[in-house]
Amino acid sequence: MSYNVAVVGATGSVGREMLNILSERGFPAKEVHAIASRRSLGTEVSFGDKTLKCKDLEQFDFSTVDFCIMSAGGTVSKEWSPRIGAKGAIVIDNSSAWRYDQDVPLIIPEVNAHVLDAYMKRVNRKNIIANPNCSTAQMLVALKPLHDHATIKRLVVATYQSASGAGKEGMDELWAQTKGSFVPGREYAAKKFTKDIAFNCIPHIDVFMEDGSTKEEWKMVAETKKILDPKIKVTATCVRVPVFVGHSEAINIEFEKPISADEAMELLRKAPGCMVYDRREDGGYMTPKEAAGEDPTYISRIREDGTVENGLNIWVVADNLRKGAALNAIQIAEVLINRKLVDKKAA
Repeated sequence: MSYNVAVVGATGSVGREMLNILSERGFPAKEVHAIASRRSLGTEVSFGDKTLKCKDLEQFDFSTVDFCIMSAGGTVSKEWSPRIGAKGAIVIDNSSAWRYDQDVPLIIPEVNAHVLDAYMKRVNRKNIIANPNCSTAQMLVALKPLHDHATIKRLVVATYQSASGAGKEGMDELWAQTKGSFVPGREYAAKKFTKDIAFNCIPHIDVFMEDGSTKEEWKMVAETKKILDPKIKVTATCVRVPVFVGHSEAINIEFEKPISADEAMELLRKAPGCMVYDRREDGGYMTPKEAAGEDPTYISRIREDGTVENGLNIWVVADNLRKGAALNAIQIAEVLINRKLVDKKAA
């Protein structure tokens, strides 16, 4: 059985990655439509060995598609996702627009795919499924098997997030500032970021909130509670770093039950979506450069924290454009198909 798929926001970094992954994974697509705003009408994007021309979001008939993979930003999603869902298509949205809606499931397939079973049986569902924040996605893939084994009480996480998390403009600014640092007269002032990103670290992602946290940090707290366990205490510091692709996280975990580093390593080796790379020698760990273009969530530097009872430290790295966004969305669609939770529309 094959399905008709629309990718909205097909000209963006994540949208293009979604098209790449649909092709790479052999998604059972009868027809794939690249959708963008009117100003991008006719723009060509790649889908495997094919070239697709972008169609206008406002003119496209979504009643003909089974899945709509949405990566066009929160404002567009707020307006269009309910309209598309009402046409019968399953919308898998990559923005933050629906993540905290109690009537919309927030899904990481390796962590809480079972939530979809009940959701798809609901008569008045919105037909919208939310993709989590990129930093939350990779963290919870690594934490799920550990939580199941020893129950996490508290998390302290520091993220090192790449420029691509801010889209193509963020990557372009990093590249322009890097070049400008070596060529007199080619300096490039910060526009996308609040300070220079080249050769720098910026402890500020998204807007500031009343308590001094940024919204990115709040997202990690709220999404961890919704996806994994509402009882877990979470504190986060999110930092933008001069890396093009790939987010990294240093995570300190406090458990209710004892767990050793060896036990954690064995659990993570067996866990879906996880890849342990921890040799405890020079270079025996993963970096974002090595994770770019890869699907797994990589875990390194697994060690016990003697300053608290039942504590561990881990280092987690993943490609934020893939597992943090595009791959996770495609995996959600695959879960719906594999569990026979969605029916193909009649031609």
